[in-house]
Amino acid sequence: MKKLFFPLLAVFFVLSAIAHYAHMNTVFQFVVSAIAVVFVAGFLGKSTEAVSHYAGQRLGGFLNATFGNAAELIIAIFLVKEGLFEMVKASLTGSIIGNLLLVLGASAFAGGLKFKEQKFNVHLAGQNASLMLLGVIALFVPAIFVKTEHIGGTDAFRMSEIVSGLLIVAYIGWLIYSMITHKSFLEDHADTQAAHGEVPTWSKSRSILFLILATVMVAFVSEWLVGTLHTFTADYGMSELFVGAFIVAIIGNAAEHSAAIMLAMKNKMGAAVEIAVGSSLQIALFVAPVLVFVSLLFAEQMDLIFTTVEIAAIAVAALITTSVSRDGSTTWYEGKLLLIVYIMLGVAFYFI
Repeated sequence: MKKLFFPLLAVFFVLSAIAHYAHMNTVFQFVVSAIAVVFVAGFLGKSTEAVSHYAGQRLGGFLNATFGNAAELIIAIFLVKEGLFEMVKASLTGSIIGNLLLVLGASAFAGGLKFKEQKFNVHLAGQNASLMLLGVIALFVPAIFVKTEHIGGTDAFRMSEIVSGLLIVAYIGWLIYSMITHKSFLEDHADTQAAHGEVPTWSKSRSILFLILATVMVAFVSEWLVGTLHTFTADYGMSELFVGAFIVAIIGNAAEHSAAIMLAMKNKMGAAVEIAVGSSLQIALFVAPVLVFVSLLFAEQMDLIFTTVEIAAIAVAALITTSVSRDGSTTWYEGKLLLIVYIMLGVAFYFI
């Protein structure tokens, strides 16, 4: 399969381009583009893993999360441009719960089948729990005030701008705290020992080049995919909420899926947690707020007011993830619990 990865990547990327520019059947375009995104995101995951080998465990996990979120961010920008704000918010919700439940759950389950117990930095787990709670509060407060006090229009958007600005400040502060002032405090020595003696697949320069190439490919395929969503949702009678929260989010999370699971199976659970939880935090504290400001460039503006269902799903995901990871260790059974909660939410979203 490894030998076939790059040929299949090239085939589906080209096929997706042909389907888009030749205006083929929309459902066919969606399927081909979705498969292409998975392969391109896998390429992105391999590239970021290679770069992270040279950058170190902490910075490497951050790079994995950041470039893994490139697909979601680019897809979301195109959705914002089209004015599909409900689908944007649904895809952000899906990304957050997908990373917390599906990516972390699959990583803990796969790694736990190979290793009886996998440990990671307990202090990092505690900080992640606090930041997840901040993300839930930041989404809950604007929504509850807007809906109970009937705040709307310009005031709702101004509130969203202020909250978004505060979240970005909080996220930048977290980067300074975790990458500079308390870097040694949050390092995962178990992952460092597991990585000892590993030989990277590519050279440093080639890894960086492939990382840039993969990001560009993600941008193209994401645009082709977004162009098919209107027809796809109408043809199959699926709600924008379900398509955004699960189909788009699962496709966009493909990079995190592959990278985190591969690391967990190498007994680098700390790095897997950094990717899964770190990616969710980045979506909640940085990507969502940035999209509010990006929308100022277009005709219509997006606020930060999520639905009650979306906030409840994020809160449930944050609660069970905190419960599972707060002791700084995971097993296959805890991974299974996260996956079960994810399936429960998927079923509930489908019937909305």
